[in-house]
Amino acid sequence: MPRESASLLPCVELPSRGEARASVIWLHGLGADGNDFVPVVPELRLDPALGVRFVFPTARAIPVSVNAGMVMPAWYDIGSLDPRTRHDEAGIRRAQQEIEQLVAREVERGIPPGRVVLIGFSQGGAIAMHTALRHSERLAGLVALSSYLVLEGTLAAEASPANRDLPILQVHGTEDPMVPYERGVASCERLRELGWEVDFKSYPMGHEVCLPEIRDVAEFLTRVLR
Repeated sequence: MPRESASLLPCVELPSRGEARASVIWLHGLGADGNDFVPVVPELRLDPALGVRFVFPTARAIPVSVNAGMVMPAWYDIGSLDPRTRHDEAGIRRAQQEIEQLVAREVERGIPPGRVVLIGFSQGGAIAMHTALRHSERLAGLVALSSYLVLEGTLAAEASPANRDLPILQVHGTEDPMVPYERGVASCERLRELGWEVDFKSYPMGHEVCLPEIRDVAEFLTRVLR
């Protein structure tokens, strides 16, 4: 067992039916936990032949400045509502390392990196994007739900050549009061400026998920893992 395994984040896991042939690591949003998206899995209606194992980590509980220092599961601290100054770089880098460890564990369990998908919602999506685009080995895909880029100023220099053609699905609610739709669009445009092809979809919803979105995620997973 690797030395860093002792510090792995706690995870809820849904095993594949039969032999695991792929893994989806799904990150929750601020203040939630690894159980948050478990109910979505049956709604995906994925073909059991894909052999997908779902891994839902829970972020470490930390004080969140914008919430008056309340301690809650968070991938990094949010210092203010200003997107130009709110990002906790040390916390983002730490979360990246924690997700990298989970990817490494899937590889140790027999899943090639090219059959690992990172998905995240809101703050979890920010970490999924940050990590996947910098990961040293080619992954299967990236899904960002109601999310945004963090540390985007370092992305051009830190982007992994292995994931320059990574399939990306980004989805956002047009009525999102937490992460404005315009911020999601701006993140998509920045990725496209840097050379990624992003499949961007929007839905008439708030900061949430909806059935058409779940169907689009299922179609994406089927395509990249078939």
